[in-house]
Amino acid sequence: MVGCGTLDLLARRGAQITRAVGAELVVRRIAVRDPSKRRAVEIDPSLLTTDALSILDDPEINVVVELIGGESPAGDYIARALRNGKHVVTANKEVIAKHGSELMELANRHNVNLFFEASVGGGIPVIAVLRHDLIANEISSLRAIINGTTNFILTAMERGQDYGSALVEAQRLGYAEADPANDVEGIDAAYKLAILSTLAFRSNVHPDQVARTGITRLNPKDFQYAARMGYVVKLLAAAEVGPSGIEAWVAPTLIPASHHLASVKGVFNAVLIDGDQIDQFMLYGRGAGARPTASAVVADLCAVAHNVLRGVTERIELVQHDRPVIDFGETRARHYLRLQVVDRPGVLARIARVLGENDISIASVVQHETDETAGVAEIVIMTHPALERRMAAALKGVGELDVVREVSAFLRVER
Repeated sequence: MVGCGTLDLLARRGAQITRAVGAELVVRRIAVRDPSKRRAVEIDPSLLTTDALSILDDPEINVVVELIGGESPAGDYIARALRNGKHVVTANKEVIAKHGSELMELANRHNVNLFFEASVGGGIPVIAVLRHDLIANEISSLRAIINGTTNFILTAMERGQDYGSALVEAQRLGYAEADPANDVEGIDAAYKLAILSTLAFRSNVHPDQVARTGITRLNPKDFQYAARMGYVVKLLAAAEVGPSGIEAWVAPTLIPASHHLASVKGVFNAVLIDGDQIDQFMLYGRGAGARPTASAVVADLCAVAHNVLRGVTERIELVQHDRPVIDFGETRARHYLRLQVVDRPGVLARIARVLGENDISIASVVQHETDETAGVAEIVIMTHPALERRMAAALKGVGELDVVREVSAFLRVER
């Protein structure tokens, strides 16, 4: 999809791009798995090949655009192109998240450009902003909604749909894959947050260091309770740097309805950045899809062309600091708990005792009787800030109480 979108944009806006850049961008060859496959754009069959190496090793090709996705063989292709002295434009979030620093070093060593605007945010130029526009800032935190699929599903659930029907609708509209795990389990968002954090804090943040929780266990009830308390539920990707290091996590989170990110709906994305010179700065737009992503790819191609014409390359050191990434258990947050409990006196006191034993204090409690005949009630607890490891221990203890039928939901609460 993105490849076809890029070709279509180059064809439709070719004259405009040539005037802006001062040179024509010519597609010499396209590596595909199946040359006979029907495509959304008309392509000269003579351009198609199944041999990627014939592109990577061709001395007459200046720029390689990688849009196949996945870690392998894409990562090897990018590295080979750089070693062969070719500039590279990629939309590959997994490769950049896992190997961005070493690939940038390789690009610097071979005096070529490596651009990856399309790896995060689609049509939002957040990579360029972090690489250039905010270079004089010390960035202290990022808060982002950077997965359009999950944001579409959560927006539907906010309107009353359950998770299953919202996912089916997302798949029908082409927003979710047949296997949606990368999106709904927070993997995609973790890749993107790792890239943004590495750029923002100038320290290497690997996606394995980003704690993540997906959205599959959410229930429409949680959206209803959140709304009553003045919150919305979002899959928040967050990172901040403090005296002890970097915190980085992706999780369903209650954020205040007045928060800048609360109004980001559907497949839209947004990134909120705190810097010492700019205070707060937010980018908003479509985060996925062939057209926004193709726009980012073509923008990078134009940037490469400008550099080639000037005889320069953009050298950047992604890692300038040796800041550790803090273990998620050592981070602090407020929390929302929804419990199914036996409806009898003393239940809340027993739950509060377990929380108290783990240094967790209760900020508020809401109780609803859900099944009078069965004697079951539902309790919603909001806590004061507590360590994640303490909260995990408390949840285990609460779940083992004979008066607790189920810990139905557990979410972070953003300040």
